[in-house]
Amino acid sequence: MPVESIKARGATRNATPTRFNLKERVSDGDWLDNVESLDGIVPRRTTVTIEKPKSILTRNSSPDLGFDRSINPYRGCEHGCIYCFARPTHAYHDLSPGVDFESRLFAKPDAAKLLHATLSRPGYEVAPIALGTNTDPYQPIEEHWRITRSILELLLETKHPFTITTKSDRVIRDLDIIAPAAKLGIAAVAISVTSLDPKVHRTLEPRAPAPRKRLAAIRTLSEAGVPVFASIAPVIPQITDHEIEALVEAAASAGAHGATFIPVRLPFEVAPLFRAWLDEHYPDRAAKVMATIQSIRGGRDNDPNFHTRMKGQGPWAELIRKRFDIACRRHDLPRLKIPLRRDLFEPPQGDQLRLF
Repeated sequence: MPVESIKARGATRNATPTRFNLKERVSDGDWLDNVESLDGIVPRRTTVTIEKPKSILTRNSSPDLGFDRSINPYRGCEHGCIYCFARPTHAYHDLSPGVDFESRLFAKPDAAKLLHATLSRPGYEVAPIALGTNTDPYQPIEEHWRITRSILELLLETKHPFTITTKSDRVIRDLDIIAPAAKLGIAAVAISVTSLDPKVHRTLEPRAPAPRKRLAAIRTLSEAGVPVFASIAPVIPQITDHEIEALVEAAASAGAHGATFIPVRLPFEVAPLFRAWLDEHYPDRAAKVMATIQSIRGGRDNDPNFHTRMKGQGPWAELIRKRFDIACRRHDLPRLKIPLRRDLFEPPQGDQLRLF
């Protein structure tokens, strides 16, 4: 019998990562002394640990990404999306990419201060900063910590271009910052909508806002003049791929300026977690789902290679791509990205942000 319930979590397992030679953890019987519920199972509570990094801007040189720098205000993500490619990063902390990733979170409250120091450096070269590239900047704990908002306040103050990727309608809470930035031509938002089926959503992304709320957020952002895109990601064969046309139509109806898609990726520890999720929720088609994914990924669970990892390969990948393109043309939804202005940037004034 488990000591902690994982009900309403995405992962069905919480195995200790072994990729870095970490020893497997075994629950001691004394844990039972702390069990309060009659059935012997206590709810797993979400915890947040303060992290104090020395820098906040992460840079990359990947040819697959449309940005070379990003900020992640949090580690881990309470949304609990079973497919999340960021899950393996929790192994660096001797934590499981499974349920720990969803419930043992890290926050970086000094993020805006660190960014202030970076933007103040002589010779700093301006390029759009991407938020939400690893974990969601608008996951539930942002309601309390407001770290993402503090970053946006600095970016607007300095007129620095930025993009936001999220699957949360909480983004509209910061419309008072995002809309003025968009008017200057320095902001764009992408909202991920994976499925319109409530049953699929509840198990696939158990703590993320409902699809209807995300579509409503697209509409609100669009009406406010913010360039907003629908990210149909990931597309999961045999689970969500039949919704491609409906998702594109819904995004277009909500006022999205464009759309993108990515076939599901299963790097490192994500693959066994995803397989366990399939066995739990879709045992009737688990083998078929994995066979199709492997056909897209060159015969493996995951293809880590540049140029193909975001697109997939083979007949299945080509079919998904064609269906998506046809749906976008039908609804006049381009795949283009709006260039953001870089010429307006003004370095921060003084040693500290005014908001501090």
